[in-house]
Amino acid sequence: MSSITLSQAVRTNLLSLQNTASLLDTTQTRLATGNKVNSALDNPTSYFTAASLNSRASDLGNLLDSVSNAVQTIQAANDGITSITKLVESAQATANQAQQTSATVDSAAVAAIASADITGSGYTAGSVTTSTFTINGTSISTTASDTATTVAAAITAVQATTGVSATVSGGGELVLHAVTTASGNPNGNITIAGTLTGLGLTAAANLGTAAVAAGATQVANPARAALVTQYNGLLDQIDQLTKDAGYNGNNLLAGSSTTLKVVFNETGTSSLTITGKDTSATGLGLAQLASTGFDTNAGITSIIGDLKSATDTLRADASSFGSNLSIVQTRQDFTKALINTLQTGASNLTLADSNEEAANLLALQTRQSLSTKALSLASQSDQNVLRLLQ
Repeated sequence: MSSITLSQAVRTNLLSLQNTASLLDTTQTRLATGNKVNSALDNPTSYFTAASLNSRASDLGNLLDSVSNAVQTIQAANDGITSITKLVESAQATANQAQQTSATVDSAAVAAIASADITGSGYTAGSVTTSTFTINGTSISTTASDTATTVAAAITAVQATTGVSATVSGGGELVLHAVTTASGNPNGNITIAGTLTGLGLTAAANLGTAAVAAGATQVANPARAALVTQYNGLLDQIDQLTKDAGYNGNNLLAGSSTTLKVVFNETGTSSLTITGKDTSATGLGLAQLASTGFDTNAGITSIIGDLKSATDTLRADASSFGSNLSIVQTRQDFTKALINTLQTGASNLTLADSNEEAANLLALQTRQSLSTKALSLASQSDQNVLRLLQ
């Protein structure tokens, strides 16, 4: 095209149209993409700076997922401690209830064995001289060949009626035991009639009555034993709740060997390590009780002291987790704000002002129209010269 000669006016207007068209393309691209910097060719400094800011914002955004999981893990542990504290308080109420219950009750209330016995004065092998002796009015059948063991068995066989049982001591003595029962022997008496010899016990002159006052013996209150069962059940629930207080595979109540590391920046140089706590019954210093665990008030007082220590431990653990949760949530909020700052900075470097670009587009379209008109006028001047030559 170098052989074509254009006048200066035409060439000037053509160049102006070309520049305007280029600017129109740029403006239309900015309006379409919303960015004034779309590649490194537009503005290398702004492009690469914005890319760096966006990359860091993306890295921090990825960290927010793990931080969010950490928040939920700590919250789960805190919820677990709250519930375990309620169980410990229930155990305290159970222990207090046991202490407010009478330590012992009348033996008659629990049908206990009376303490009165009648023991023979030494067993010498011999024969039973009569088969018509009675205990508490009930006949006991014997023969000349009966031994002390045989007679003891015969007496015990009718225990439900007489309220008396029999055993043979290591020295061969026949021992009678008064047993208080509701029907057979409510007063704990042993009355023998008839003559029984050869077994170390003779009643020819009637040994009379070994009386035991009903309810004179005091025994441990069974209501306290029932409360022990209730107490141990609460400790079982504490252990079960401790195991269930995890989140996404992490349980901060499983012991000090469990740790949770929360990373706050993209280089890993800023982090927080949270150490777990042992909130099981054993970890809190609480042990399962034997059935006699509440038998004495002194023992209950000691147990209540252990429960108080467990409550103090739980409160300290809750405070520790609460402080860590506050730190993690503060860093979470800071990271969100920092991501917004980074993205805003990148946008300031690359985003186009739509109002400005729209105004530019209108101005360029006007300029293009004027340049086209000017080019047309310049061409008409050349055509006038041609008419002169015709």
